[in-house]
This record gives sequence, C-alpha cells and structure tokens, in this order.
Amino acid sequence: MQILIIEDEKRLADFLQKGLSSEGYTCRLAYDGETGLEMALNGNDDVIILDRMLPRKDGLAVLHELRQQRPEVRVLMLTALAETDDKILGLRTGADDYLGKPFDFEELLARIDALGRRGSNGNSTSQQLLAGNLCLDLQAYTAQVAEKPLELTQIEFELLRLFLQNPTHALSRERILNRVWGDSKDPLTNIVDVYIRRLRVKLEDAEATIKIDTVRGVGYRLNQTQSVA
Repeated sequence: MQILIIEDEKRLADFLQKGLSSEGYTCRLAYDGETGLEMALNGNDDVIILDRMLPRKDGLAVLHELRQQRPEVRVLMLTALAETDDKILGLRTGADDYLGKPFDFEELLARIDALGRRGSNGNSTSQQLLAGNLCLDLQAYTAQVAEKPLELTQIEFELLRLFLQNPTHALSRERILNRVWGDSKDPLTNIVDVYIRRLRVKLEDAEATIKIDTVRGVGYRLNQTQSVA
C-alpha cells in the first residue's frame, strides 16, 4: 500500500515515514498543501494522511479539491484541531477518518489498515460504518437502525463512530474523553458515563442489535452479539 503524508512539521513527517515504512508501507512526503495536492492528483496513493494547518494551502482546501478530482482515495486527517466541531467539519468535507494529535502510533496503524480493507473490498468511496442493524453515514452525518432514522446529538454520533471504528477493543474513559471531547474536559468528569447511558437508552428504544457493554476496571466495549426478538 502506498501512503502520501502531507505534514508541514518535518520531524513528525519523518517519524511517520520511518514508522510506516518499517511496517511495509511505501511512503511519500509533502511539507505543504500545494505540493501535497499536486502529488495526490498525479500519484496513485492508496491512503493520504493529511494535516489541517498547512502552509500554502489549508488541509480542508486540499481535501475539497481531492474529493472533486480523486473521490476514490482514502483520506485520514491527522491534526491538532481535534474538537468535536473540527472533526465534524473534516468528515463533512470528505475525510474518511479523523485522528487528533497527539496520537498513538498503534492506533494510527489500525486506522490505516481499516482504510486499506475498505478499499480492497471495493468500497473506497464508502462513507458508512455498519454494525448489526446500525448504519452510520459519515458524509451525511446521519444514523439508521434497521433503515429507520435514529436521532443523535453530535456527541452521541461521535461516540458511536468511535465504537464502530474499534469494534473489538475495550475503550477506556480517558481515551473516549480525549477522542470525542478533545482536551476541553476535566479528566475527572463523569460526562462519558452520562452520554453512554443516554446512548444505551436510544439504542435499546430503537431495537438496535448492538449494545455498549461496561468492561469493569477499563471502560466500555461494543457488543455486536445482541439480538432482538
């Protein structure tokens, strides 16, 4: 798989190239938006790792042009702009995934692998996440259970998105807090538990065939074995 890294922070770009190359990926580098866009439009990269705050052309502007001319390429935004509104804007502009800085390299690898599987299955332009009878449309920012609309707040949508993108992992409260709320919340807050309870009620009321289990001493995990009579 070939990956184009568009990142103006040279140390981080070089770190990504070295780490991804050691995992068997072929990597190319661009340190500004204009150069990155030109390389993306004239290359055959499978995945593009794209920063938001870039010199010469902003990451969102690069993404917008990419979606017009290369809709099939998978784009992962990797940026310090990681508030919920930032994520929503990036996803609505056309990003396939969005990861905030600082990040865990193993998580980045897992996300790249997931994007690669999506492409190999012939769904490179898909903007949907599926689990049981639940469907999240990342482009339209809508949710359905058994093809019926499920009304969610922005936070609830982001929570479900996080669980669907990590279907086999137990997620700690701290990780959920950082991924969904960024650095804007006190780590001692119980806001994660409050929103999980609300989300559980909505999923149960909609007769979703998934649920969110509590993992004692860890946090929460998606359960896709739930059935509806």
